[in-house]
Amino acid sequence: GKGAALKTGFLRARGNVVLVQDADLEYDPAEYSKLIQPIIEGQADVVYGSRFTGDNHRVLYFWHSVANRLLTLCSNAFTNLNLSDMETGCKAFRRSAIQSIAIEEDRFGFEPEVTAKLAKQHFVFYEVGISYHGRTYAQGKKIGMKDAVRALYCIIRYALFA
Repeated sequence: GKGAALKTGFLRARGNVVLVQDADLEYDPAEYSKLIQPIIEGQADVVYGSRFTGDNHRVLYFWHSVANRLLTLCSNAFTNLNLSDMETGCKAFRRSAIQSIAIEEDRFGFEPEVTAKLAKQHFVFYEVGISYHGRTYAQGKKIGMKDAVRALYCIIRYALFA
């Protein structure tokens, strides 16, 4: 799963910046420079690409958007951050920051886990607007209601008990 692959990659990373992007082509690699810029300039330890503050995005599922905003709101309440898109699949980290935590989640629980654990260590978060070209279920989108329930569990678990 996603979390399992990221665990392996984070342990083997050697550069100063580690960038994560879901492999489903919903995010534009041409925007990597925008994503890592706050880290390069020494302003941030963690940068999330926000699908909600970017210039363009494909309009898709209403209930996915509602679930994302509710999960982000819950995450923000537990971490005292003010992210607009905690569940984004496009993130960059100072390598020392991401390697300072142990990733436990093997699937989509990665997002709330990493957010809670890095927030607890008081790393500096930034968000940058990114474009988003979401896929439909017919095109292979896999996330569903069970993932939202797991994300809520992870928000509470890692914010309070990790």
